[in-house]
Amino acid sequence: MAKLKLAELQDDTPVKLTVELPGAVHRDLVAYGEALAAQGGRALEPAKLIVPMLSRFMNTDRAFTRSKRSGDSTSR
Repeated sequence: MAKLKLAELQDDTPVKLTVELPGAVHRDLVAYGEALAAQGGRALEPAKLIVPMLSRFMNTDRAFTRSKRSGDSTSR
């Protein structure tokens, strides 16, 4: 069989976390969800905003993406 272009896929099993947010952060998440809805999107509950926000933050952090590419174990 020919070698496939995709290597072994990482485990994408969701991991449940419980976090405590300061009231101000929760209010901001609620306001952000409302702002999304006002722009024609759908209203999202605060918990649904956290994953895309964290992903976006980490993907746009140049130092983090550089360290991930170089295999720096402190970034994992």
